[in-house]
Amino acid sequence: MDRSRWAAWLRMLAGLGILVALVWNLGSDAFVSGLRRIDAATLLAGLAIGLLTTVCSAWRWSLVARGLGLRLPLGRAVADYYRALFLNAALPGGVLGDVHRAVRHGRASGDLGRGVRAVVLERTAGQLVLLVAGAVVLLVRPSPVLAPVVRFLTSPAVALSVAAVAVLLTAAALRLRARRGASRAERAVRGMLAEVRQGLLGRGVWPGVALSSVAVLTGYLGMFVLAARVAGATAPIAELVPLVVLALLAMALPLNVGGWGPREGVAAWAFGAAELGAAQGLTTAVIYGVLAFVASLPGAAVLLVRRSVTRSGERPQVELEERVLAEQGAPQRRA
Repeated sequence: MDRSRWAAWLRMLAGLGILVALVWNLGSDAFVSGLRRIDAATLLAGLAIGLLTTVCSAWRWSLVARGLGLRLPLGRAVADYYRALFLNAALPGGVLGDVHRAVRHGRASGDLGRGVRAVVLERTAGQLVLLVAGAVVLLVRPSPVLAPVVRFLTSPAVALSVAAVAVLLTAAALRLRARRGASRAERAVRGMLAEVRQGLLGRGVWPGVALSSVAVLTGYLGMFVLAARVAGATAPIAELVPLVVLALLAMALPLNVGGWGPREGVAAWAFGAAELGAAQGLTTAVIYGVLAFVASLPGAAVLLVRRSVTRSGERPQVELEERVLAEQGAPQRRA
């Protein structure tokens, strides 16, 4: 087993460890209660919010791809994004769907590398908006969870880590600048910066990327608040938003099982710190996880349609996509 597959399994084990620790400390009632509270109206609301966030995410991807010189119609982007969301939720690791859509679009456009970078930039744009919005919310809105977060961020360990990274980056930059001519690394950095300017900061790109990212974040917040209400939380929305932001930030950590793990752990901790009950935070995260999975189910329909099309002559492309997924750590499908 190669290093990348070992890393994938370790990340999944870490996410599973978080879930086991939560069940050990809070019991299984929080999980069961979350499942019992979900009704048909809640599922329909989750599907509607998921439609909004998926269309906006696909629009952002289409804009970034166009900025990099790749053609990606919105309809195709929506279908591929739904399929990626379903694979992210159904397969271990939480990112294999994004790998799938990156490879598929890159090969279809004739430039695999640029197709992969388009997906990376699209996901980066969403994470940057989440980080900025999260920082603003946590600084502007007083919350009981802010004090421990600030203490952690200002701790000596974090300060030393940031200083070490800054020193390494500065040393690398000075070394590149001292060399005569454009080295391979320097050309790679310049190429990356050029693609960032084209794919994210272009005049016809960044307004749509910013607008779509804000809409996606609003949808995620709305779904989490919906989950909190279904879980029985009666706190005002202004009090819930900082807790939800922390849970969303935790979802970016690559230590999960199909998206489960850090989200539930941080939600339980944040709700407990806000004196709303750790169990209620865990129940909220469980409901959110179920709603997110239900919102991705149209991607299963896209997969089924894709399977029926492949039987008429596109089998080699599917074999390539399956091989890429397997190399990234997904369990291989057996006939």
